[in-house]
Amino acid sequence: MRLAVVLFNLGGPDSLAAVRPFLRNLFLDRAIIDLPDLIRRPLAGLISSRRAKVATEIYRKLGGSSPILPQTKAQAEALKQALARSLPQHVVEIFVSMRYWHPMAEETARAVAAWRPDRVVLLPLYPQLSSTTTSSSVASWRVAAKAALLDAPTQVICCYALQPGFIEAAAALIGPLLDQARKAGPIRLLLSAHGLPEKIVARGDPYPWHIERSARAIVERLGTADLDWAVCYQSRVGPMRWIGPATEQEIARAARDGRAIVLFPVSFVSEHSETLVELDMEYAELAHRLGVPAYHRVPTVGTHPVFIDGLANLVGETLARPQTPIVNDGSLQSCGAAHGACPRLAGLYGAAG
Repeated sequence: MRLAVVLFNLGGPDSLAAVRPFLRNLFLDRAIIDLPDLIRRPLAGLISSRRAKVATEIYRKLGGSSPILPQTKAQAEALKQALARSLPQHVVEIFVSMRYWHPMAEETARAVAAWRPDRVVLLPLYPQLSSTTTSSSVASWRVAAKAALLDAPTQVICCYALQPGFIEAAAALIGPLLDQARKAGPIRLLLSAHGLPEKIVARGDPYPWHIERSARAIVERLGTADLDWAVCYQSRVGPMRWIGPATEQEIARAARDGRAIVLFPVSFVSEHSETLVELDMEYAELAHRLGVPAYHRVPTVGTHPVFIDGLANLVGETLARPQTPIVNDGSLQSCGAAHGACPRLAGLYGAAG
């Protein structure tokens, strides 16, 4: 069988000239700004224009472009090798589809169609489900796949907040930095996730619930019963109320408590501006300014072999359930009545075949 696995990620500008159009694509997404087209389109242009200068300086600090595409390609290559070991009976190709910059769904869907797969598995590089990430990427893909005349049976891995490979890789990366931070005295582990406006959560988005599940599983895997830890949220933009506590607030609280910080980006599986600039530069400077005894930032899971093997296991488990259109890590049937944006609960994403 010819199997195409499509990795979803948000993408990032590949040059400074691409920053503004990247931002415009982001704010054009109805999952981000849920307004009629006549309002959303000019608003997206206005917001992207106003934010372009600040964002350009951020990417200038990264050498003029986002590292997310090369990192995602490295994950794709690692996953292809893992699937060659775990599914030797299949011919497997991995494709990358970015939501807001190239390669976007339209070009990737054409490439997948030209490869002529027997089955397609959509694998978001977002462990925790949100309507603003996974659901947005799937919706974009469905339109692109239809335009590309791609009609191979398709399944979606909607989330894997508790996937053992993800949890174990995270714990393996955090552990040594906890040991190092203890040299500075008492410590606090901060598990920082990308923020989300409260109104999106109020509409039933399960994202913060998934984040809490991931965080607790990681702490349990670390096996330190008295570990001081907290979940927090970063990358807030605009005047809306966002879920909290904010990462900046938790850094300030750690400073008041005299705690060294070990910070793990729990919602990110690759490095990009939110980790390399926001966490490594801006928040590190804040921690230093506030007198935090020590600040250690844990790398993302990236191509950690245990994480990649976990993704390969997810693909294998998905293929074993060919009639199930939406598959997760097996930890839950759906996100529960309070989370109406759960695709399994809402019956979204269509049929597998």
